[in-house]
Formats: sequence, structure tokens, C-alpha cells
Amino acid sequence: MINLHNSRSLSFHSRFALLAAIGLCTSIAHAQDGKPTTEEDVREHIAILASDDFAGRNPGTIGETKTLNYLAQQWSASGMVSGTNDPKNPWFQPVPLMQRTTSAATARFTRSGRKIKVDPTGILLSGQETNSAVSGEVIFVGYGVDAVENEAADVEGKIALMLFGSPEGAEDFPSRQERVEALAEAGASAVLTIAPSQFPWGAIRNQVSRGSYGRDTGGDAPMISGLVNADFVAALFKGSGSTLAKETEKSNEEGYTAFVMGVAADLTAVMQIRKFNSYNVIGKFPGKKPGSGAVLFLGHWDHFGTCRPVEAEDRICNGALDNASGMAVLTEVAEELGAMGPFDRDIYFMGTTAEERGLLGAYHFADNPPFPLKDIVIALNIDTIAIAERGAPVAIIGRGETDLDATIDSVSESIGRKVETSLDSNAFIQRQDGWALAAKGVPAFMVGGSFADLELLQSYLSGDYHGPGDELKEGFVLGGAAEDTDLHIALAEYFANEATYPGK
Repeated sequence: MINLHNSRSLSFHSRFALLAAIGLCTSIAHAQDGKPTTEEDVREHIAILASDDFAGRNPGTIGETKTLNYLAQQWSASGMVSGTNDPKNPWFQPVPLMQRTTSAATARFTRSGRKIKVDPTGILLSGQETNSAVSGEVIFVGYGVDAVENEAADVEGKIALMLFGSPEGAEDFPSRQERVEALAEAGASAVLTIAPSQFPWGAIRNQVSRGSYGRDTGGDAPMISGLVNADFVAALFKGSGSTLAKETEKSNEEGYTAFVMGVAADLTAVMQIRKFNSYNVIGKFPGKKPGSGAVLFLGHWDHFGTCRPVEAEDRICNGALDNASGMAVLTEVAEELGAMGPFDRDIYFMGTTAEERGLLGAYHFADNPPFPLKDIVIALNIDTIAIAERGAPVAIIGRGETDLDATIDSVSESIGRKVETSLDSNAFIQRQDGWALAAKGVPAFMVGGSFADLELLQSYLSGDYHGPGDELKEGFVLGGAAEDTDLHIALAEYFANEATYPGK
């Protein structure tokens, strides 16, 4: 596959102009004039973004270039201008990424000099250098830093075993990447993160085999990073005098630092390392009242590209539901708002890169915002939205985290939608781009019918999710996505006007 981001013959913006000139992306323009969104409106965009021609929208490939070109064309046609607020980089915010692909890795664990029997498929390693190797004591560090001072345990020269999530009830807790960096700064030679049991390990292994991605920030990093599953960790805890469950429970207590497991490890990783720029695409509808704040819509445009071996019948992970559906809804919302506006506040639209690799584009935006994050009165992330049928109640990922729940519920009910008020959908709060913004104090949500029936959502996650089966096909459910499009239009109209929402 041609890697346009490494090409020296054309700059990114030259490629964008070239693609526009030769018409590789067809513009769809059909203003709704206030009419309800139809399934066909949403389907048209998904059909393009999830087509084989877009090659699975993998960052750093021609699939990215086509995707960004298509979204910028569509959003510009709706009346948006560039939202990067950077004349040197109109529409596209550069996100420096680093891809590491492990060519070979070894992991040997011992207790009192005796080898511990572990399943080698339960660990995934990635190194900072072409040839990375560390040896040292393994200690369990809970969530990596304490919940009060956010300070790392004494890990100098040690291999830290860390939980993925955050302590119960912890607010504004550092992200996993921030905790890994804190442990590296404190001297950890390696950090192994325990993958949550609800994450399908087979899918994780398949994803990591295609290369792990991270932001090329130049920040602290351990020599080796890795993921381990719960069964692997259980084998390490055997004979330690404790268990993962017991230590996880203790980790939620104030003052917990670390548990010495009595385990030593030798880890190696041989790496292929590639650095490149990917891009967030950002547009905006300028508001009538400068200084009154902003509404932000976002969703990730990326997926996994060519994700199966050469001999496979279907090699492309098209990502129709995850997340061509979200970008289709965003684009339909943009078309309607362009016809309705202008509004009091600025309305920004963003397609993020590398969400599938750890919310990397969203974190980059949060750390390098083109306008003050404090100006955002609400951020609405749209992801994996084409699951529910028409008539599904509205659930909120992020319910209970701010004082906006009742307002969102009221807007939903005003257009005839029922509301699901449980907190069940918050199980996914850290697995979506809004988390990167919420960690900075931005009121960020995912709102819609796809999260009201977690059994239905789990059926997708255990099926076509992150595989070649996630493509636009007969029976693809779009009724709920069409209704959720109209819901987001109503939310935009409410929050973008001072008369209905005066602000914080």
C-alpha cells in the first residue's frame, strides 16, 4: 500500500487539493429544510466512508487522505470554515504519531529462581528502541499513582504491573498514558497494564500484532510497555500471598502504594519503529456573539485498514458501524445546522484520528486546543451509533458526571424521545474520545439510543466489532441513528443559543 504520509513528492495539503481536483470524493448535499433525518441520508455517507475504496481508514495511509478530504469537502459545503484557527494548517490539525511493530519478544518470569509457568499468548510487549531489554523485580502498583497526590510508587529499576482503569469514585484521575509516563519518570524500566476482563483478548492481540500506536510527544516512557490478561496475572500472583482481586480492592483505599509480588522478570522486544503525522479534521460555524462560548461535536474517523493476511478472503476492516456511522451522523447534523444558523455560539466539528489506538487524536486536541477548552459549554461525541431501532430510549455516557443531565433529558423529551436514566452505560465512559476532554474538565457526553440497551451493544462487541464483518450490508440498522441525528440537531440548537442556555 502506498504510504502518502511518508511521500516526499506531495505535501499533505497538496494531496488534498489533488484529490479534490480529480474528484475522488463525491460531495453529497441535500439540506433537510427541517425535515426529519432519514435512514437513507445517513446510509449515503456510510456507503462512501466504509467502502473498500477508503481501505478501512487507517491512519497514515491513503485511506486517511481520502477520509479527511471527504469530510472537509462535506463540512465546507455545509457552510463551515476551518476550525483549527491556524493559518498554517487549515482544516487539519497535525497529530504526531509513532507506530511500533513488535518483530519478536520474550518474557521470562521467576520466583525464588524457579521459572513461573505462564501462557505466552497472555502478554504483549512493545519496546522504545529497536532492541529493548529489561530485567528487574515485578511489583503490583494498583492504578499506578495514588488518588490524592497522583504520585507514583517507588518503582526505580522495577517492572510495574498496573490496573487499566481508575479508582472507585476518583475524579479527574490521570489517564492510563499519563500514569505510564509518571511511572517511567519515577524510574520504572517497564510498565505492564492489566487489560480489563471485558476487553476481548483475541481482538486485542490481533490489533497489537498490526502495530501499537502512541503520540510522538517526546515525553517519558518506559523501555518496555505491555499488556497482560487476567489469567496471566493470576499465574504471577500464585504463591505471592495475595491475589489480583484482593490487591485491586486495596488499591481503592487511600494511601495504597504497591504490593511486592516476589517475582523477577526478563523482558525483550525487537521493534520496527515508524514516525508520521496523522490529522484531526476540524471545522466550525462561527457564532454571532464572540466570547459566548462554543459547542463541540466530535467523532473518530479512523479504523484499522487492511487488517487480515494476504490469504484472507476479506482483508479490510471497513468500520461501517465503528465509526463511519458516527461521521455520517456528524455530517448530517452539520448540513442541517448550516441551513439553520448562525447561532450565538461557535459550533465546532472534529473528526479525530487514532481513537482506535487509544484516543490519541482526542488527547492531542485536549493538550493542544485551537481555542480555550473552558469555552466549551458541551462536547458531544458520536461513536458506534447505528445499533438501535427507531423508538429506542436515550441514554447518556457521562450521566452523573456534570449538572447537565436534566437539561439533556429535557431536550430529548421535547422531541418525543424517552429517556433511560440508569448509569449502566458509564461502563464505556473511558473507552471513547469524550474521556480525553472530560479529564480536562470539559462537560463531555455520548448521547443516543445505542447505549440504552447494553445487551444489544454487547452483541455487536462480541461479533463484528473490529473485524471485516463490520461493513454496510443488508439489514444494517439505521432508524435509531436517524433519530439520534435529529436529537443532536436539537441539542446543538439548545446549547448554541444564549436564550435557551445562558452558559456556565
